[in-house]
This record gives sequence, C-alpha cells and structure tokens, in this order.
Amino acid sequence: MQLTATSKSPALTATPNATPLARLSSIDIFRGLIMVWMALDHTRDFFTNIPFEPETLAQTNLVLFATRWVTHFCAPMFFFLAGTSAFLYGQRKSPSELHHFLWTRGLWLILLEVTVVGTAWTFKFPWGFFGVIWALGASMLILALVVRLPMRWIATLSLTMIVAHNLLDAIRPQELGSLAWLWKILHARSEVVLPLGIQQFVLFPLIPLAAVMAAGYAFGQVYLLDRARRRKFMAGLGLGLTLAFVVLRATNLYGNPPAGQGGVSQGDWHRQPSLDKTLILFLDVEKYPPSLQFLLMTIGPSLLLLAALDRDCVPPGSSALLIFGRVPMFFYILHLYLIHWLAVLAAVLTRQPVHWLFHGAIFTDTPQGYGHGLAFVYVMWLTVVVILYFPCRWFAGLKQR
Repeated sequence: MQLTATSKSPALTATPNATPLARLSSIDIFRGLIMVWMALDHTRDFFTNIPFEPETLAQTNLVLFATRWVTHFCAPMFFFLAGTSAFLYGQRKSPSELHHFLWTRGLWLILLEVTVVGTAWTFKFPWGFFGVIWALGASMLILALVVRLPMRWIATLSLTMIVAHNLLDAIRPQELGSLAWLWKILHARSEVVLPLGIQQFVLFPLIPLAAVMAAGYAFGQVYLLDRARRRKFMAGLGLGLTLAFVVLRATNLYGNPPAGQGGVSQGDWHRQPSLDKTLILFLDVEKYPPSLQFLLMTIGPSLLLLAALDRDCVPPGSSALLIFGRVPMFFYILHLYLIHWLAVLAAVLTRQPVHWLFHGAIFTDTPQGYGHGLAFVYVMWLTVVVILYFPCRWFAGLKQR
C-alpha cells in the first residue's frame, strides 16, 4: 500500500472517485448486523434455563454453542470499527477536533457504563462492573493520545500488541504487588479494588482491545481507495487472517492461553470423540481478554463480509440493519432495558422467581426454577429486534434531520 503525507496524517493514496467523506452504508449495515447478534446473546443471558455456559464442552451441544459463538464477532468489531470511524471523522475535521471528539466521547461512554448501562443490566445503582462500554470509552481515551503519532507508528504498535500480547498471559496480578489492580484492568479478567476502595469486576481488559481500536484507525485508510481496490484489499486481508487462525488453532502453535490460565476457554485444541465436540473445541478460543486466535477468528471473516457489503447500493433486505447501525448507542441502551423488562414480564406471567431480576439479575445466582428453553430465547430475541426497529427508525431520522 502506497502512503502519502497529508496535513493531517499519512494516508493511502486515493483515486479521484474515492469518497472518504460520505457515510459508508456497508459499515452501518455490518454494525447493525453484529448488534442484532449481540441482542441474541443478551436475550439468552436473561431468559435461559441452562445452568452452564454454552462453552462447557462436556455439557453443551452444537446449537447452543453456535448461539453463543456467533455473538463473538460483536466486541472486537465494535472496537475495530470505532477506530475506523474515528479515522473517517478525522478526514473532515482538524487534528485538534478529532482529539477533542475522542476524549470527550471516551469520558461520556465511561460515565454511561457506570450509570445508565449498569442500571440496565442489574436494576441496581451503582454497579460494580467494567463491561464493553467502559472498555470502549477507555480505549478512545488512549486513541486520543495515539492519533498524534505518525500513521506508520500507529499501525506498527497496534499490530505488535495484538500479535504479542499472549506472551503476557503468564503474568499474574499478585506478582505485581501494589500494581496488581492496574494489571487486572490491562490484561487480567478479575475483580479489582481500585484506589479509594472502589470495587469492580473487569470483564473486558484493555489489552489488546485498545490496540484493536488503533488498528481499526489505521485500517481507515483503506476507505480512501476506490471501491474496487478496497474490496479486493479487504477480501485478501480477511482471507489471510482467517487462514492464519485455522493454522494456529490446528497446530496449537501460539495465540491462545492454556486452560486454567486466567481465562474461560478450554485452551489447546485436540480431537474429540465426536465431530460436533471437535468443532466446538476448535472454535472455543479465549475472549476475556481476546486472544490472538480469537481476534483472527472474528476479524478475518468480518473483513470478508465488509468487502461483500461494500456496494454502490444498499443490499436488498438490509434496511433495518442499516438503521440499527446508524444509532448504535441508542440501540445498545434500549435493548438492555427492553430485554430486562421482558424478562420480568415473562417471569410474572409464568410464575417464576422475579425478585432477583431487580437485585443484580444475571450477575447473581439464578434461582431454582427460573428460565426457558432455547426456542423461547429465540422467540424473545426476534420480538426484541422487531420492537426496537420502530424507536431506532425514529431516532435515526431525528439524527439525520
């Protein structure tokens, strides 16, 4: 890829018919798709009667695992596309405006996490949880500093961290003494006691997700190319990343922590007594924090789909996804409250335990006799998506106006 210096940052050389300033429908459609998948996972969280995680190899089945696995694409692509969107925003703004946008948006997301979003999950305030919105906000604060670097440095540093971060898996927080809390925020999924005695559970550590956002920022240069060239580039890169995952996973060479080393995956892959269990174990790679294999498995196919969606016109049947993708935070907040209240309604109507849904909900122990089968989960998920279409369409129109 040829680079050329501009007044803002080095960027890919664009052809005359490239349109980097136009809003890209392909990104919005893809974002809408992964948000719909995300809603499936959260609906399962609130409605399931299955007392084990879908990744539990000895107890799960292929349908249950696939219901969970398809949602793995959400988190890494939220971060990646947030970086890409920041790059495109910077193409029509000054460097100081981009910096201001990133740090103010980052602080706003962190505030939302510990107030509105946390309350939606638990119906408690305040809550003790650092989830994906907090990690997005903190990563934006980091990106606000990083965007001042030359683009080559951003690409090199982000890719190095993504590839090499699994070398840090063996470091235990307790080995770092008084800095243990900082390592838990950066790379160890764990409960942390912050200065001033604030207690939180860190579900999404910042390494390597902040690097994924920075890599997405560098990737934004691809959208300065004309459509044919960028589709070819994205397809080639997506295929390469996907094949890299297959090779690393099949050989257990590198890129996924061993079982019991702080994560929740089964560690290395090996053949199982049945084909479905073998496939499940092959695809069960570490998400918290996302291992290199996890990122290759999710970002690679996502780039292939982004290339397929990058067309002159909106693909038929994707208008709802386009609307969802244009109001992502509105969708995110609304879907949590809607799912939570529907869970309360279903519990009342079916005479199941309901009190716990107002006191921590899925972050507490599920009471005996609560929950529904997977078919009911899918019905409720589709209900949520249909209901959300109408307020999201209204809000998307409001934003446009």
